[in-house]
Amino acid sequence: KHFSLTHFFARTVQNHGGKILLFSTIAALFSLSGASRLLVENSFINYFKSSTEIYKGMEVIDNKLGGTTPLDLIVNFKEKEVQMPKESLDDFEQEFSEDTNEAQYWFTNSKMQKIEQIHDYLNSLPQIGNVQSLATILKIGRSLNKGRDLDNFQLALLYNKIPQKYKDILLSPYLNIPDNEVRFTTRIIDSNPDLRRDELIQKINQDIGKIISEDEGSYRLSNLMILYNNMLQSLFDSQIKTLGFVLFSLFVMFLIIFRSLKIASIAIISNAIPISIIFGIMGWFAIPLDLMTITIAAISLGIGVDDTIHYIHRYLEEIKKDGDFLAAMHRSHNSIGYAMYYTTFAIILGFSVLVFSNFIPTIYFGLLTVLAMFMALLFALLLLPRLFIIFKINA
Repeated sequence: KHFSLTHFFARTVQNHGGKILLFSTIAALFSLSGASRLLVENSFINYFKSSTEIYKGMEVIDNKLGGTTPLDLIVNFKEKEVQMPKESLDDFEQEFSEDTNEAQYWFTNSKMQKIEQIHDYLNSLPQIGNVQSLATILKIGRSLNKGRDLDNFQLALLYNKIPQKYKDILLSPYLNIPDNEVRFTTRIIDSNPDLRRDELIQKINQDIGKIISEDEGSYRLSNLMILYNNMLQSLFDSQIKTLGFVLFSLFVMFLIIFRSLKIASIAIISNAIPISIIFGIMGWFAIPLDLMTITIAAISLGIGVDDTIHYIHRYLEEIKKDGDFLAAMHRSHNSIGYAMYYTTFAIILGFSVLVFSNFIPTIYFGLLTVLAMFMALLFALLLLPRLFIIFKINA
């Protein structure tokens, strides 16, 4: 006799029911433990194979030009009323007092120390490459001033008397005296293997909070890094919420179609475990959720549910003939089982083409979808009929 996968599955359901339940339980536990390790993290450079020109170009930008993804830190100092004693000005200062008074009393030693402290902190993070801020000017000024810090009057004079075209380049991007704000511009090293965007943002927020107290001012992070991280986090949240809603909706649909709480419960279990296995694999193998892989659950559930409905309908038709659960299972496998087998493998063949892409998320998407479709078929032809036999499901 020639080998038939559906016959093999049918014999397995009949002779190895305990092993099927044990395998399903282990798979569920594996999925839960792996899903808890899921990462919502993506690196632009890791979207491409190392042999591609895009990867090589981004690697040069990361390693030699200071990073790829921009991240800004805006610090807003609280205003402090300061009365300027006119008698303290010497003749030279009086000459420039009208222009420099506001700037002179903004450039205090404590502010400059805080700005340099924040700059040095950001520069110390291995995930951050280039850092630019007012502290860059302070460090250059110190080196030009023979190692001595520029005082507040010198900084105010520099701020007010520097030509506008140079101010727009050197000072205006990092300093806004009327609004009491300073800006730190950084670029993230996207190729850093330890980069975890959400963790990095949380760490920066916590550490800057220790440097700038609430009495001294406030701060916020912005730019593309924040937008991209927020998008990834919202994808994860929406995935969990949507998946839960979809499973509940499918349960209600099974309940309406088959009018049986037992059948609806068995059907939803048989569909939920294959999807959870994919998330478990992604968690254990550190495959991150992204715009591509996050759609696998929806696609697999849609196709898997179709197989489940067809099999249940055929099984209920077969059980009417003689009431023999095992015979009904064998006849179902030998009829609708073949259709499920061929359609699933046709889909697997189609998605496997994505493996040859140069775009890494597409490769993951193809591989995981292929695996999800195979697992959906496996549980539809093994766990589903085994549970029907155990709970003696009939028409």
